[in-house]
Formats: sequence, structure tokens, C-alpha cells
Amino acid sequence: MSIMYILIRVAAILTALGIYLFFWAVKTEQFDDLEKQGMSILFDDTNDKTANENSEQSDKVTANKQSDKSSHEP
Repeated sequence: MSIMYILIRVAAILTALGIYLFFWAVKTEQFDDLEKQGMSILFDDTNDKTANENSEQSDKVTANKQSDKSSHEP
């Protein structure tokens, strides 16, 4: 029966901690834009697109240079 006194105190402390963390998250604007992160995965950024295109072009140039070197060797 004495364990109940300890468990009640632990439960009260955990509840208070949870409420504090919830209000901290609201105060620091964690819940302002819930849709942005979920939608951002669906759309490509233009910067990412151009970076991918540039890396693909550089890969093609490198492959062409290597094939040219191998074709000139006896």
C-alpha cells in the first residue's frame, strides 16, 4: 500500500512534465505549420533539380573522357 504513495507522486511529476513540454512546444511555435513538412516531400525544389542535372552532366563528361582515353590506347 505504501507503494501507491510513491506511484501517485511519480504520476503527478510525469503529468506535470508532459504539460510543461506541451506548452513549451506551443510557445516555440512547433505547431504553427503542420502541413508544410508533409507536403514538402511531394514537390522537388528547383535548386535540387538543377544540382541533379549538373551532376548528371558532369558524370557524362567524365564517362566520355574515359572512353576517349581508352579508345586511343593501343
